[in-house]
Amino acid sequence: MTIGFEGAREGDVPGGCRSTGPVGVAAFADTVRRRPILTVAMLTALVSALALVFPHWDREVAALFFRPSEGFAAARSEPLLLLRAVGRQAWVVAIVLAVAGAAVKIVRSRRARIPTLRRAVFLATSLALGPGLIVNLVLKEGWGRPRPRDVLDFGGDLAFVPAWIPGGGCPTNCSFPSGEASSAMWLVAFVFVVPRAWRPFVLVASLAAAMAVSVNRMAFGGHFLSDVAIGWGLVVLVVLVCRVAFLRRPLPWVRIGE
Repeated sequence: MTIGFEGAREGDVPGGCRSTGPVGVAAFADTVRRRPILTVAMLTALVSALALVFPHWDREVAALFFRPSEGFAAARSEPLLLLRAVGRQAWVVAIVLAVAGAAVKIVRSRRARIPTLRRAVFLATSLALGPGLIVNLVLKEGWGRPRPRDVLDFGGDLAFVPAWIPGGGCPTNCSFPSGEASSAMWLVAFVFVVPRAWRPFVLVASLAAAMAVSVNRMAFGGHFLSDVAIGWGLVVLVVLVCRVAFLRRPLPWVRIGE
């Protein structure tokens, strides 16, 4: 997944790119590069549509981790429980390191204060809006989708409900979307604030962390595939919008040229 490039702005008109492969692939790559927000929004909408049209896919994927005699056995695996514990704290560690690094920059250089402030606002806002408000407060608490381990197909007592359909039997802290998978995917925000030389490593590391945390949650019977995939899309979309708002435009309370 490509999530942004220096010099590319949302709304730029495509043109002037050289196709090095099939026309369709080159056109898609150009759209991703020039319009990452539109691309992620369309992909999230596509995944949502597929989850609604083919809801049995969620149950079939969940069944890969379920055994009638054992249930979701991965939920009792000590190594996987440790992985979950580490994954739940990864974003906290990342924030602590970011705050420490920002403090050092501000102390060392007055000229670094404004760029550092912009990055801090970007990180804080994208975290609060994406994993915080949209995923955990609005959707998880308001949609009521039961988790795989709670539905009749896998030994529970609640009916299966497709993604985006509100009114399921779960009272609180429900399945849709995955909070932990969304928080892990939010780590891609650091790609936009670290030095350029670090960006490939940070991108690969954040995507690997998101994949590990997400598959682990599905193996535990905690989430369906659509909970994970849609959560990813929503969070990346928020990150990209916040990037435009805070990293590519002047902050309203900062004088230009300061």
